Amino acid sequence: MTLPDTAPNAPGADRTFQVDLRGLVDLLSHHLYSSPRVYLRELMQNAVDALTARHALEPAAPADAFGVRLYADGSVVRVEDDGVGLTEADVHSFLATIGRSSKRADRIAEQRGDFIGQFGIGLLSCFLVADEIHVLSRSARTPDAPAVEWRGRGDGSYTVRTLPASARPRPGTTVTLTPRADAGEWTRPAQVHALARHFGSLLRHPVTFDDGTTAGTADGPGVSVNPEPAPWARTYPTPGARSRALAAYGEDVLGFKPLDTIELDLPAVGLKGIACVLPETVPAGRRHGHRVHVKGMLLSEQAEEILPEWAFFVRCVADAESLRPTASRESLYEDDTLAAVRDALAERLRDWIARAAASDPELLGRFLQAHHLAVKSLAVHDDEILRMLLPWLPFETTDGNATLDEFARTHRTVLVTSSVEEFRQVAAIASAAGLGVVNGGYTYDRELVHRLPEIRPEATVADLDPATLTAHLDPVDRETELAAAAYLAQARDALAVFDCDVALRTFQPVSAPALLIDSREARHERTRSQLAREQEGGLWGDILGALRQEAPRAQLILNQLNPLVRTAVSIDEPELARTSAEALYGQAAMLSRRPLRPAESSLINRSFLDLLAHALRKDS
Repeated sequence: MTLPDTAPNAPGADRTFQVDLRGLVDLLSHHLYSSPRVYLRELMQNAVDALTARHALEPAAPADAFGVRLYADGSVVRVEDDGVGLTEADVHSFLATIGRSSKRADRIAEQRGDFIGQFGIGLLSCFLVADEIHVLSRSARTPDAPAVEWRGRGDGSYTVRTLPASARPRPGTTVTLTPRADAGEWTRPAQVHALARHFGSLLRHPVTFDDGTTAGTADGPGVSVNPEPAPWARTYPTPGARSRALAAYGEDVLGFKPLDTIELDLPAVGLKGIACVLPETVPAGRRHGHRVHVKGMLLSEQAEEILPEWAFFVRCVADAESLRPTASRESLYEDDTLAAVRDALAERLRDWIARAAASDPELLGRFLQAHHLAVKSLAVHDDEILRMLLPWLPFETTDGNATLDEFARTHRTVLVTSSVEEFRQVAAIASAAGLGVVNGGYTYDRELVHRLPEIRPEATVADLDPATLTAHLDPVDRETELAAAAYLAQARDALAVFDCDVALRTFQPVSAPALLIDSREARHERTRSQLAREQEGGLWGDILGALRQEAPRAQLILNQLNPLVRTAVSIDEPELARTSAEALYGQAAMLSRRPLRPAESSLINRSFLDLLAHALRKDS
């Protein structure tokens, strides 16, 4: 059965979308493009793609036979190319239809990978700085092709005219913009020149700029925007000269003098460039953007996604053939190719670290001094880097900052704490007792220290247990213990609210009156036990009760060698004994540098005031 034709306004008839061009331009400017400055990049990109198509049409033509010329004098901005040009049909299809790209034409669809642009909306970016776009083009596909003129306006209207071939003697395209008054920031001659160099310094086709006052050159008016090829594409007399040239380029483009440069070359995706090692420490987790070009055109200066997260010690400048840009062409499209590139570049960075470890200890030392955290994050997941660099990595230990290799030579048993505060509680006493303790509280450190026996089988690694430390503290003699029994009982009673036991030992240094041993896990277990008691009989009480273990107690260990402690244990006044025990607990808690609980802060204030009041009464 044949259905009758449906009138356009009849119910159920197909309709076409009506596009509000001003609204679309506003959308582009506020949500797709980061800045109006991208209009020049889009024009240059279209010109370069047209040149690529022209070379495909005339493969025998010299590489520099066709070029791009930019002109800006404050009243107009003009971009002219010697590319493949457009026919009248092309103009109607590609300039007047939003979203369609001439790069998708059948004859060049197979060569899409040769083009920078893929989305066909770039010309609209010109409406960010101008109300009218004038395009004059002549196709190179037909020798006697006429010239075609297209004028598009910001209100969505356009006109097309066919002109004699003499209107544009050579094939190619000229795009002319008359800037709006509010667009001067982006269209004045100096800015256009700067933007051209910014976006196009690595383009492979010749690009020149003219502001109407530039003296002519042998190749025509204008100064070259890209006078030299990329530094990695040049030849140098020696490897040293090449290395210095790449470092100088990295410093010029990225703004810092690199600690070293790593040359990047991935032929499978046509990627070349350099990674510059930052000379200073980077905050953990901070990722730098990288300067990425696609076929010579600058895509982004903030392309974080090209390297893995752990590689925050380098910044890259790279030019690639096969990476896909997003619709805004200001970042990279996340696909399998990008993932493979990221993995391959990560391997290049690992290779550089391995070479430095094997052949340049001085460079490796400077690198680790600045970026040991980045290497630690890599070593956790990379066995090869772990084997190469774990002995070289610095850690905070009871012998000061030391490498694990140095530390393991001195201490056959390496003890590691689970937190920074635990290390700070025990560091001085453990050092005096001859124990080798590593601070495992920093990111990655505890896990890496426990893997030390994989590299040094003779080393033993264990978590620091409070019993291990107390076992290395010397007991006092029986007479001293008995003489202090009354004071210790008073102290235990005063500190029962903190689930804290009190013991008397002798240890170094003498200047330390007390040591508070109280791990984070122990505090959490006591808090859970307390909540279970408070919630007894309820749902949460049952849950917490099921989780409850025997709550470990904190330990306040008093140092009998300390003169203040020897005086304190002889106090026979009960209230003063309790106050002195509270003061010793508060001082030990503060020295541990862990966060104080409200009750502990209150105890410290109260014990200080009580001791002060006692001293004043005694003086009076």
